Amino acid sequence: MYIHESPNWTQFTWNAQAVAGVLSNVRLRQGTLLGKMQGYGFSSRWEATLEVLTEETLKSSAIEGVVLDPESVRSSMARKLHLETGGIQKKEDRSVEGVVEMMINATQNYTEPLTPERIWGWHNALFPTGFSGMRRIRVAAWRDDKLGPMRVVSTKGKREKVHFVAPPAASIKPEIDAFFKWFNGETPGDPLLKAAIAHLWFVTIHPFEDGNGRITRAISELCLARSDSSEQRFYSMSSQISEEKRAYYQELENAQKGSNDITAWLLWFLGCLDRAIEKSNVLTNSALEKDSFWRRLKSRSIALNDRQKKVINKCLNGFDGKLTSEKWEKIAKCSRPTALRDIADLEQKGLLIQNPEGGRSTSYRLTKINE
Repeated sequence: MYIHESPNWTQFTWNAQAVAGVLSNVRLRQGTLLGKMQGYGFSSRWEATLEVLTEETLKSSAIEGVVLDPESVRSSMARKLHLETGGIQKKEDRSVEGVVEMMINATQNYTEPLTPERIWGWHNALFPTGFSGMRRIRVAAWRDDKLGPMRVVSTKGKREKVHFVAPPAASIKPEIDAFFKWFNGETPGDPLLKAAIAHLWFVTIHPFEDGNGRITRAISELCLARSDSSEQRFYSMSSQISEEKRAYYQELENAQKGSNDITAWLLWFLGCLDRAIEKSNVLTNSALEKDSFWRRLKSRSIALNDRQKKVINKCLNGFDGKLTSEKWEKIAKCSRPTALRDIADLEQKGLLIQNPEGGRSTSYRLTKINE
């Protein structure tokens, strides 16, 4: 029996005492992070937001097995946020634009009510061609179950395991209307709890043929933006969910097969959020370093070609290993002579330094921001 088969299944209950301690810890970590970021300048905070929203978009899609090009996502995100950013600007990618638009709408318009039209707009942005892979789906409309009940399944060899069966299509309208009424109403309690409840509630209704997970996580981001009272984002929930993907699906399955006592789900969601905020320093520090680097170049009026911008961004993102001319060729997709000219130019401009070891081991590193 699934939770939605119980009468009044959305009258959720939980152990307030068990949840209170975890919630308090998350709130403390959240407040510390927001306070820290307020100490940085306007452009630095938006650079951090760009980095975090790019990560959120990439990882939310990756959870569903959809791999997006990071540079395309970042470039699209920067355009839509009207941010001037260093690095190469990529052309619009149809597979990227829609998911970026959904994330922008969810986080930048967090005070606006959630309506069927808004959710349908997100769904249409995710599937602009009306296809999910090679399969045509109903877009910007609730599913109709003409091909049978909506199920969440996994396969191992020839064996299929059913993890969840969603409510029948005929019940979607009343179920989703109840969700919107609750979501847009004055709900007592902490906004972080609302984010966790909204996540479970919407994904359990599973109103679309595809895209339910990504839209659910966008709703969570909207709730978290409301909790922060800010369009600027400094931590990525989907990034942490991606790291804990197996546990995420298991906790959802447990909650959807349980009673309307959702204590276990709330504890897991808040714990995951706490870990996301804890790890935000990696994302925000990287963004602040990038912002400082590109602002320094702009102040010196140093011009770079697209290949140089691309490789420098790779280095700023945390380059794996040492930068060599061979790696430059592969990243920039250029010839050896071109790579050597690019490197020599950056050395002359004081942006790249050769490491002590030479010969066949010749490698380079970026100059430090304060050099």
